[in-house]
Amino acid sequence: MSGPADTPPAAAATWTRRAERGSTTVMRFMVWLSLTLGRRLSRLVLHGIAAYFLLFAPAAGRASRDYLRRILGRPPTLAERYRHVLAFATTIHDRIYFLNERFGLFDIRIEGAELIDAALADGRGVLLFGAHLGSFEALRALGRQHTARPVCMLMHEDNARKINAVLAAINPAASQDILALGRLDSMLQLRDRLDAGHLIGVLADRTPQADTTPLPFLGSPADFPAGPFRLAAMLRRPVLFMSGLYLGGNRYRLQFAQLADFSAVDRPGRDAAIAAARLAYVARLEESCRSAPYNWFNFFDFWRHDGATPPPP
Repeated sequence: MSGPADTPPAAAATWTRRAERGSTTVMRFMVWLSLTLGRRLSRLVLHGIAAYFLLFAPAAGRASRDYLRRILGRPPTLAERYRHVLAFATTIHDRIYFLNERFGLFDIRIEGAELIDAALADGRGVLLFGAHLGSFEALRALGRQHTARPVCMLMHEDNARKINAVLAAINPAASQDILALGRLDSMLQLRDRLDAGHLIGVLADRTPQADTTPLPFLGSPADFPAGPFRLAAMLRRPVLFMSGLYLGGNRYRLQFAQLADFSAVDRPGRDAAIAAARLAYVARLEESCRSAPYNWFNFFDFWRHDGATPPPP
């Protein structure tokens, strides 16, 4: 079982140089335990995992307190900090069931499904921009139950290798759902999958590259990458915001909202369309955080360029 990396607030993209806690052996054991005992019993282990990271991941704990202070408007209690980490552990645990297509275990509500239908009306695929917020794997339920379209995750090559190692422990067949950027044929594969009508997910809140711009988020500027939006503009495809929010128990809410349709944007208007789409993305992200505040899973100093006084340890 993986947990929030104990990532210090250092230079940009520090999170890319820190391996996720846990090991393949532990992951395989948790997969076996979860599938053998079922979700209800195996969830008991999560409380110990959450307590461990609350006690022994100080940098991640500081980042959690900073975020909770921003979203709650006051210093968080110990119980709220624990709830934050437990929500993260729960979505990681539920990943096992989503990747093994045990969708019947969950109560999944979908908001904005008509936007998916409209974007797919021409037979081609759509880009879904999410974040390290809630569960991306919950989107598989939409692909299987609502559209019958394949769901693919677009990642930079180093991150793709890491997630493929995790997928190999959970369900090796799921590794085909990862498309790695940075290879010679990456763009051709991405274009082909879009042309075949796939849903392509992108976590657009952070990237290994330094091409970022500070945008207002939860009261302070935070760095958000421009690369995913430039890619969407180059591909001339519609982009929807996506979040799979964990609501407690076995409940998830999938939300979709329109961000941009670059198919109708010519080159002179591209920069303005990208800027507008990025602002819309951050606004939707903040709205999702406020509606389900314990779903934010960036356990590092996301507001590195905030001029405010750092929170006390």
